[in-house]
Amino acid sequence: MKSFIVIFTLLLHAPIQAAQPNVVLVFIDDMGWGDFSCFGNKDVRTSHIDRMAKEGIRFEQFYVNSPICSPSRTAISTGHYPQRWRITSYLAHRAINDRRGMAQWLDPKAPMLARSLKQAGYATGHFGKWHMGGQRDVSEAPAITEYGFDASLTNFEGMGPKLLPLTLRPGQDPKKPGRIWGDAVRLGEGVRWMQRSEITGGFVDEAIPFIKKAVKAKQPFYINLWPDDVHSPFWPPVDKWADGKRGLYHSVLQEMDSQLGKLFNLINQNPELRGNTLVLICSDNGPEQGAGSAGPFRGFKTHLYEGGVRSSLIAWGPGLIAKQNYVNRTSVFSAIDLVPTLLDITGSPYPRGVNYDGESLPDTLLGKSDASRKAPIFFRRPPDRDSFYGDKDLPDLAVRDGKWKFLCEYDGAEPELFDMENDRGEKRNVAEEHPGLVAGFTKSCIAWHKSLPPDNGPQLVGGFRRNPTKKSNKK
Repeated sequence: MKSFIVIFTLLLHAPIQAAQPNVVLVFIDDMGWGDFSCFGNKDVRTSHIDRMAKEGIRFEQFYVNSPICSPSRTAISTGHYPQRWRITSYLAHRAINDRRGMAQWLDPKAPMLARSLKQAGYATGHFGKWHMGGQRDVSEAPAITEYGFDASLTNFEGMGPKLLPLTLRPGQDPKKPGRIWGDAVRLGEGVRWMQRSEITGGFVDEAIPFIKKAVKAKQPFYINLWPDDVHSPFWPPVDKWADGKRGLYHSVLQEMDSQLGKLFNLINQNPELRGNTLVLICSDNGPEQGAGSAGPFRGFKTHLYEGGVRSSLIAWGPGLIAKQNYVNRTSVFSAIDLVPTLLDITGSPYPRGVNYDGESLPDTLLGKSDASRKAPIFFRRPPDRDSFYGDKDLPDLAVRDGKWKFLCEYDGAEPELFDMENDRGEKRNVAEEHPGLVAGFTKSCIAWHKSLPPDNGPQLVGGFRRNPTKKSNKK
């Protein structure tokens, strides 16, 4: 009898196991680090996203793992450097992918976060841009649902149901809109056409009933909400048209924020969801030149400089996150770290036999610590981007390690070393002052590069075969 009383007392006072938290990942397309108003944009207000930041954490030293779309999406989906899966630039036509030494689509055997969460009991949905297989003339790629998603709705760069864009300019007959990617109808049934300026809202409108269904079934959910915005060409509503590339970009940015607000409001106004949902918001790479802003950072989309790979991450979850309206300027981590981190936060098992490149940092993401990942973050440029946006010879490799950022060519030539604590704009190359550091970083970059499947980057300039007499113009 005594034993029964002791056991009963222990059970009575044992902590109640919290429900598995819901996760929403908002992955914006081609947006710069400095484009949210809460990250310093003075020209436009992203009020709905700013509200999420005010109730959560802004991370200032978060990185994506490629300065271009498809590999960045591969990294945040798998917890692996995208080079492991031979996706190192944006997926395009079959012949272009072959020329660059890339796969045609992400191998479905990749350790997808969505699949791991689904196996742990989550409802999983992908709503938005995919761009990890199934585009242009590559029509036999796996469906998005083969990667661990219960449901999907995408754009022209993925297999399965999709929203395709209609376009209108001011003064154009609304009964005669333009069409973009009309031939993408062959990439999956369930095609719907809608105004390009409303497509983020279209993805939100698909995600909301998915969430409500999961809530009704008392099932945790994981959602990718990956807008086409703010990728060019820019098609804001005709009544919000603006002058110039940057003006159009800002109109699209503000409209995207407004359409995302519907999703944020649903989660925020439901006490059950507000108390047990983690929302992450960031961009897949840096901005297009002349459109978005990288803030104080050097470079743009496709560059390994900070402007191409540093992303403005917001984490929101009032019932999960320890701090509100907090700016984390210290923690250095990246998209590959989110996969093991989210598996640990949700209490989900790791896939058997998988070793992630990412490190689990749950206390950092939830505001209980300012720790950084222990291992360096390595980068390799897209194979077709040795020259872009006016730079005739972009670095091939890079690493962020502690306070140091190092860049070089494939063979270690033309080293650039920057002290990120005192020169986050990468303006002063101090390589000559630190030969020991340069030697160490050169060795580690080349070793990392050679440990991964190669692409044809060393043989290409601007997507074409390299001229062996090409000379560097790096100063």
